Amino acid sequence: MLANIEGFISQHITQRNTSLFQTDIAKNAQKLSDEIEGKSVLVIGGAGTIGSSFIKALLPYCPGKLIVVDYSENGLTELTRDLRSEYNKFLPKKYITYPFDFGGEIFAKMFLENKFDIVACFAAHKHVRSEKDHFAIEAMLKNNVINTSKLLDLCLQNKPQHFFCVSTDKAANPVNVMGASKKLMENILLAYSRNLKISTARFANVAFSNGSLLYGFNHRFSKRQALSSPKDVKRYFVSPSESGQLCLLACILGNSGDIFYPNLNESQMMKFSTIAEKYLGELGYTPDYSDSEEEARIKSKNWRTSNSSYPVFFFDSDTSGEKMYEEFFTDSDAVDSERFKELGVINNNPKYTVENARELLDKIMLLFDRKDLIKTDIIHFLNSVISDFN
Repeated sequence: MLANIEGFISQHITQRNTSLFQTDIAKNAQKLSDEIEGKSVLVIGGAGTIGSSFIKALLPYCPGKLIVVDYSENGLTELTRDLRSEYNKFLPKKYITYPFDFGGEIFAKMFLENKFDIVACFAAHKHVRSEKDHFAIEAMLKNNVINTSKLLDLCLQNKPQHFFCVSTDKAANPVNVMGASKKLMENILLAYSRNLKISTARFANVAFSNGSLLYGFNHRFSKRQALSSPKDVKRYFVSPSESGQLCLLACILGNSGDIFYPNLNESQMMKFSTIAEKYLGELGYTPDYSDSEEEARIKSKNWRTSNSSYPVFFFDSDTSGEKMYEEFFTDSDAVDSERFKELGVINNNPKYTVENARELLDKIMLLFDRKDLIKTDIIHFLNSVISDFN
């Protein structure tokens, strides 16, 4: 396994020795400090890679109170240990973690009993492979859309100064249900942006984020299993720390309705198979290419630490709805690339009112109440409410 993942990301993936957003952070340091110092902050989904990176980007500006909510009790425990173990890391005296669902009654009680200045939500279904059938899609839409709308309704009752909710590059011209769910979420956010100061961000891949393919490389290698990846898919990448910084900048500096994205060019895209080869090179091995999964499994079973090569299986992508490339905006988006050095901003006019959004959510819940519901029904519904979903 790689011991220095951040170093590997910097050298072989992002190929940046400093943060992509260093200039924008330095230029806006006073504004960030003014808006964060002494303030009360709620981070939802804070035990995940992006949520925890957001917290680490936030803490140098000395918030007065930090509450972190995540359904993963173990993740919250590790987050706390990590924050308390890091040298010179500020942690407010009022620091509390809660292991519960942000769409439930207990969360609502906690939210309304506090006054938060900053609310940032990172709780999401994020994998295309999660949309297997109508059960999985219902769970995805409830998490990405319905729970987010519940949170927004709570915010109307107890308004924060800043509200941020993370989106995805897959919301631009969505071709899968995950992307469509996030596009729908963006439309809901924009509806509420008339009444709340709301911003969001579309993302590149976060290298070695929890559950990602690259994250899996460490697990495969530790278990002496072959590294496997598509050979025809290119992606943009940011480091975990850059992901947190991007979200912090969008949360604090964005105007209501803004969608942020990283300014990256096509030459910075990388194939997963190329990263796998570099990963093995860092560990002192060359790839031993296989023509099938079975061949890779046999090679793994017979592999010895004395070998100079390591089994890999690279294949043509077969994930339904997976794009061969990434895009952060469409031809119809109004893009501002001048406001920040390394951040682009999509300026939006709300498509819905809050009343329209609630009517749409009621339709989704009625759809889920059907006893004969199948996946195709949900796809047809999403096509009817998202014009660019294909």
